[in-house]
Amino acid sequence: LLRSTTALAAMLLAAAATPSRAADASLPASRPALTPPPNLVVDGVPPIPAAVAEDAGRFTEFRAASLAAWHPVRREVLVRTRFADTLQVHQVRAPLGARRQLTFFPDSVASATYPPSPDGKDPAYFLFAKDVGGSEFDQLYRYDLATGDATLLTDGRSKNGRPLFTKDGKRFVYTSTRRNRKDGDFYVADAASPADAKLAYQATSPGWSPIDWSPDGKTLLAGRFNSANESSLWLVDVATGKADRLTPESNEKVKYEGGAFAADGKGVYCTTDAGREFAALIYVDLATKQQTVLTPDLKWDVEDVALSDDGKTLAYVVNEAGTGALHLMDATTRQERPAPKLPPGQVLGLSFHANNRDLGFVLNSAKAPSDMYSADVTTGELTRWTESETAGLNTVAFPDPTLVSWKSFDRREISGFAYRPDPAKFPGKRPVIVNIHGGPESQFRPAFMGSYNYYFTRLGVAAVFPNVRGSNGYGKTFLTLDDGRKREDSVKDIGALLDWVKAQPDLDADRVLVTGGSYGGYMSLAVATHYADRIRCSVDVVGIGNFVTFLERTEPYRQDLRRVEYGDERDPSMREFLTTISPLTSVARIGKPMFVVHGANDPRVPVNEAEQMVAALKKQGTPVWSLVAKDEGHGFAKKANQQFQFYATIAYAREFLLK
Repeated sequence: LLRSTTALAAMLLAAAATPSRAADASLPASRPALTPPPNLVVDGVPPIPAAVAEDAGRFTEFRAASLAAWHPVRREVLVRTRFADTLQVHQVRAPLGARRQLTFFPDSVASATYPPSPDGKDPAYFLFAKDVGGSEFDQLYRYDLATGDATLLTDGRSKNGRPLFTKDGKRFVYTSTRRNRKDGDFYVADAASPADAKLAYQATSPGWSPIDWSPDGKTLLAGRFNSANESSLWLVDVATGKADRLTPESNEKVKYEGGAFAADGKGVYCTTDAGREFAALIYVDLATKQQTVLTPDLKWDVEDVALSDDGKTLAYVVNEAGTGALHLMDATTRQERPAPKLPPGQVLGLSFHANNRDLGFVLNSAKAPSDMYSADVTTGELTRWTESETAGLNTVAFPDPTLVSWKSFDRREISGFAYRPDPAKFPGKRPVIVNIHGGPESQFRPAFMGSYNYYFTRLGVAAVFPNVRGSNGYGKTFLTLDDGRKREDSVKDIGALLDWVKAQPDLDADRVLVTGGSYGGYMSLAVATHYADRIRCSVDVVGIGNFVTFLERTEPYRQDLRRVEYGDERDPSMREFLTTISPLTSVARIGKPMFVVHGANDPRVPVNEAEQMVAALKKQGTPVWSLVAKDEGHGFAKKANQQFQFYATIAYAREFLLK
């Protein structure tokens, strides 16, 4: 449901403000103002001095690279990175080799996939997915490696999922909402005629996705997502379209996620929190449905699993207090194997090369942006494939996060991560940004902070990233603590955080900016209504202002899934409750300045949420700035738009937080 944690993190980083050369100093006003990109609708935002861009521009030039696909024969890769305005597919033929750009579109490419090649022949093409204007209605394309031509394979209107090839590379499956715009049916196409896809499984509800093909290409392992704490695995017979439940039904809500068929096709590896607080790695025997727990002693979630093509090596990542830890296991003996030692950070996108030795992944840390690495699972040797630019800045000086915690209204412990500027350079109490993640079931996890480092190293602003109740990573009980009518308990967690800030000798409780994106945008609006006397200002990025209008207008393929999380607005009692807790209902309490940012093509939180909030704030005379991008969706993805948003937020923070 979250398109990409990387994309969401980038949106949140761009959303929050940034600073100036010296603490609380003003930039020269005599220089010309910046010109907004043509697709930005700017309202209430004063002219932004060009000096802002001159001062902060380098902090928008960080790059990152993610692994899109291993070449099925040679030891080379496709990666997604940005050279110009958007993320595109690049070819890297050797570790730290040149990144050769293959796709050139005004919108980002979401994924790229090579077909397997069991006969050892070089593939003639790869498939990729992209949308238009941030709509998230991805279309699939075939990229011809000989000519560079891209051919549209889907209908150009529906939402289509990433293709998944059979082991022999002769067919692939993907989801599409073409039937009713709501349910992601499974379509199977022959690689030889990829545009001629046939319906293989008609989904009975939103939330279905193919996970893996059986070795014989007859069966799909499929997942059905009901909510953040309830999902199941199914086996779909491609010939008949019949789906049989693999995981047992339960009186409690449990999750079964991810997965891969064993090499012999007799079992499935996946994760589950059934009978436990955290998700464990398990093996399910297909004949008996018996489950064997492979990681019984872990006290954290297993969150990503990959199996080598020969079925001999399992790789998985464990979310250890927000840090990703890579583990290897011998799939035959089920014994832990030595894994390379990695710096603290995030390990993402596990993917084995067909040679069964190279395990590819993305590594991200406080000191370095996302880059692709591989580990030789037989020797433990670590290889770096990309080295993304950091605008010539010394990232060693960027601060490391500190795990912090506080007691909430019900004495429950809530935690988060704090970034503090160098006290020798910035003595005294520092202004604070509180940035609340989306989801709501996401989790802030320490990673490269990109443009935020401008706050820390140039202005001396601190930041706290809380993981309020309802966040992932702290067990399934914690995950449910904000469901339904408990929604505002998470807002109270921020009230308790503001108490904690006040008690810190180095933080200035009189200068607090609250921000967030998506659900975090709702949280920033809610904090602005409940704790207006304790903050200076807020930044709402693609946030929910009214739960009822949000649920009525979000795209059909999301509606029922979101109703499980927030409540069904069609029920009169729940509708009344949702209306009561909606920030728009209490907009009169928002007495502090607000900055509202949204994409006109947002399929998740429609732009109406921003429009009605801005109109209400204007009507009552509350200072409000707004940016709406006509060529963006759920957050700004285009670099030019991101930059103007970033610079505008700098000006906003200088005006309302720092003065």
